[in-house]
Amino acid sequence: MRRRLPDITFSRRGTMSNAAKAAHSSDDSDTLSGDAPKPGMLAGIRVVEVSDELAESCGLVLAGLGADVVKVEPPEGNPTRRIGPFYEDVPGPERSIFFWAYNRGKRSVVADLDDATGRETVLKLIAGADVVLDATSGRLATALASDTPLMKRFPHLVWARASPFGEWGPWKDYKASDLIHLALGGVMMNCGYDADPSGRYDIAPIAPQVWHAYNIAGEQLAIAIVAALLHRNRTGEGQEVTCAIHEAVSKNTEVDLMSWVMRRAPIYRQTCRHAAEKPSRVPNISHTKDGRWVMSWGVSSRDKAKLVPFLDRYGMAADLTPPPPEADLAARNVPGSAATDEQTIHTLDVIQRFVRAHTYESVPWREAQEAGLLWAPVRKPHENALDPHWRRRGTFSEIEHPELGRSFVYPTSRWLSTATAWQTGKRAPQLGEHNCEVMEALAEASTDERPASVLYARRTTSAPAKLSRRGRPFALQNIRILDFSWFLASAGGTRFLAALGAESIKVEWKQNPDTRLAAMAPVGGRAAREAARAPLPGVSDPDMGGQFNNKNAGKRGLSLNIRHPEGLDIARRLVAVSDIVAEGFSPGVLQRLGLGYDVIREIRPDIIYIQQSGMGSIGSYGRFRTVGPVAASFAGTSDMSGLPEPAMPAGWGYSYLDWMGAYGFALATLGALHHRDRTGEGQWIDSSQCEAGIFQTAPAVLDWSANGRPWTRYGNRSPYKPAAPHGAYRARGDDNWIAIACFDESEWGGFLRVSGLGGLGNDPRFASLASRLENQDALDSAVEQWTGDKDAYEMMAALQDAGVPAGVCQTAADRCDRDPQLAALEWMTEVTGTKLGRWPVIELPSKLSATPAHSGGPIDRGAPCYGEDNEAVLGELLGYTASDIRRLAEEGVI
Repeated sequence: MRRRLPDITFSRRGTMSNAAKAAHSSDDSDTLSGDAPKPGMLAGIRVVEVSDELAESCGLVLAGLGADVVKVEPPEGNPTRRIGPFYEDVPGPERSIFFWAYNRGKRSVVADLDDATGRETVLKLIAGADVVLDATSGRLATALASDTPLMKRFPHLVWARASPFGEWGPWKDYKASDLIHLALGGVMMNCGYDADPSGRYDIAPIAPQVWHAYNIAGEQLAIAIVAALLHRNRTGEGQEVTCAIHEAVSKNTEVDLMSWVMRRAPIYRQTCRHAAEKPSRVPNISHTKDGRWVMSWGVSSRDKAKLVPFLDRYGMAADLTPPPPEADLAARNVPGSAATDEQTIHTLDVIQRFVRAHTYESVPWREAQEAGLLWAPVRKPHENALDPHWRRRGTFSEIEHPELGRSFVYPTSRWLSTATAWQTGKRAPQLGEHNCEVMEALAEASTDERPASVLYARRTTSAPAKLSRRGRPFALQNIRILDFSWFLASAGGTRFLAALGAESIKVEWKQNPDTRLAAMAPVGGRAAREAARAPLPGVSDPDMGGQFNNKNAGKRGLSLNIRHPEGLDIARRLVAVSDIVAEGFSPGVLQRLGLGYDVIREIRPDIIYIQQSGMGSIGSYGRFRTVGPVAASFAGTSDMSGLPEPAMPAGWGYSYLDWMGAYGFALATLGALHHRDRTGEGQWIDSSQCEAGIFQTAPAVLDWSANGRPWTRYGNRSPYKPAAPHGAYRARGDDNWIAIACFDESEWGGFLRVSGLGGLGNDPRFASLASRLENQDALDSAVEQWTGDKDAYEMMAALQDAGVPAGVCQTAADRCDRDPQLAALEWMTEVTGTKLGRWPVIELPSKLSATPAHSGGPIDRGAPCYGEDNEAVLGELLGYTASDIRRLAEEGVI
């Protein structure tokens, strides 16, 4: 049975009861089992999925949240049934581990869209559905075409469509793959190995190896779907939701985008650490004596103050000394945004010397964490399935495959919550397995049936709908967040909610502010940026950070000292008028300050309290410190990018798990709102940034569980959806690359015609896909001889015209200044900050037809200056007078 969060009780003083403390501190995984099953957040929602890999991950998430997902497959089965690896390495439609991983918990119905009976079956399914998840790039709409458009026939429906490049724009018909999206979306130019000593990149950028593009888009599409359901709960109105994978991926990088937007500063990739404007020469991962790796991130003054005494315990501090008394130990930087000096490089050398003295199992990373250092093992994905912390949190489940007489380990949960739970579901369906039960249900239903779930909307209000700058209502009407989030993993989550219409009151205090100093506005402002032809110097004003603006646009700003008794009273009064309390601190911080879930639940019984931490509150790692790179090392994703061993992992050049944590943070909150609409019940959500990454390692974990095969890296190749050539190839110019992928003979023929390398078609080494896969080194060499002196964009256009998936490895500059498809999709929105001025920020990539998002939020503004809205929040919401507010400022309360 799935292990779930126990019912936790609290004392009336706001501290945990003894039972709750035991749940937090015990290593006994049984403390999380045996409680009554809980529903999913989307219990009662019905989804019809017609999709391949483009949106299967979205369907998996919806099923995990409790929706009934019916997968419509053609008679020959979904194409993803032919993607490996396969159980016991024997191909077959029921043996694909990839299909197992992304279709767990779904039901399968065979219906042929080319057949009238099949089309009628699909229409009946849609009539009884809440959501259609469509990744057919128009084929479903064409097949079901009639005199009455689908949305007019079923106005309650949320019709969610995923496509490679969107439904309009000059690239809308381009062919793509995971690799092509990661190239064009900028991910690859952030990820890979260090340049050589001359500064030349001698190894191509490396794509992460977890079907990264489709996971990104799936998360963002799921957010929009649940937001659309919330709108329907209030109004009964369905809508269309569209998501272009290219747009979703292009917004998912971190430091590079705002550094270019604000200061025209390029970013350079580095091995297993953040891409940076000023690259260093020493990685943040260290080699153990037995050939494994350990992450030791963070060498700021605050880190060095803890590092030196820690190394001294082992007599290995060398010549390092603690920072001087005048050093700023409170400074916090966005990873990748700070320069690396020689002293820092030397410190990293000393750390590497220390790690090399240990085997992987003996490195004292736990002791380092206890000393306050950001250290973590660089795990392989399956190793988390053996970790008592994740077993105790119910992150993994064993799922029966009765036809095989075996059960296999899957990652099945991303957070814990008191009222709902992730639904494990059964193993992926066999082809057409549920035809009989679904058809019997359809026979009893009218084709005009309206889903029962539409009839039970609870959230009603007499207040008029608030319109966004786009002239349409927001999805999240009259929702208020008391927002203690910070860093991207949590602040990014509430930023999405603000773009969907929630009023977010961002709380900061000057002794512990959010990370504001990154991608600073240029000296000279917007005019200087528009005239610039080289990187510009940035201002130092913390109210003028472009990165902060991008992740906090649309929020109000409140400076509040909740350590002061009156500040705590203000916070509690704000809880009473809020729907959500969101925070991203280490577990227990708000509780120790008197704002634990027991306290806020007494103030407002239906409150939704969501906490995001690196490892989750429940479990043995609750107090461990993480940032994106550390969480990725724990999760196993850092090891899933790079050349095959013995090469070191290339890792990911941005905090991918900060973004995935932000998506999960937003999705959990939206799901909790949906549950509250239906039941009136609030809840506490214990969200884990690391689990967001673990969830996506399912194919690797499952391959280990089913085939006994630990994960191994494969660079830019494609062993499981076979393709050759498949990689990034050098183009004309400095560090210019083009990604090319040929999955079948038609694409290979198109490549030969465009390249003029027709002779390769007569070479027996390349006569078939199987032979090309066996001779990839020789093939890659031949391809790069052709690409090396040609313009990457010209090659991409010619190859795409010939039906060959190809894409330039784009930088932030390329995406902002050269990409016509992103421009056509209006991928960025300009917002105005009070001091910062008017600048572009990313928009929510999913387009909602009835309730389009707006990054300026309901206040139509950029990120707040520190404490900018003190008077408005305290005066309008709590009734404080101007003199009251002046007194609070004088007394250090605000």
